[in-house]
Amino acid sequence: MNRTYLKLTLDLDFILIAITAPLKDYVLCHKINTRLNLHFEKIEDHEIFFNIDEPAWSFSKYYFFVEQGDVEYYLISNRSSDGILIPEMANVDFFIIIKEFIDKEDLDYLLTSLNKLPDIQVAAKIDPTKLKSKENLVI
Repeated sequence: MNRTYLKLTLDLDFILIAITAPLKDYVLCHKINTRLNLHFEKIEDHEIFFNIDEPAWSFSKYYFFVEQGDVEYYLISNRSSDGILIPEMANVDFFIIIKEFIDKEDLDYLLTSLNKLPDIQVAAKIDPTKLKSKENLVI
């Protein structure tokens, strides 16, 4: 009997920024919007199915789109009442996912600006391919 195998590859072509900030999601989003002149808006929650027999876990998600360059920004909470999105990074409160191209200068400016916000303890770029639970970040 012949067997057919299906190989799936995750689309991890994005920039991932981890943020540690003991704030509610909407408060952090407001501070980022006002201080960095961005326009994150709340969208439908990011849902992850960990088990077929159980309901999905929901994590709050915000979205911002820059027409010049077609860059998409997502701000996703790492915690919800259901659990932790990326368990191996339990000390991280939020993730910013940047899809499409952003140049190094813009990324450095964003990281520097985030780290200057008084309520953010740390904001750092992370390689998503090195995460054990990387599939939870696929949007």
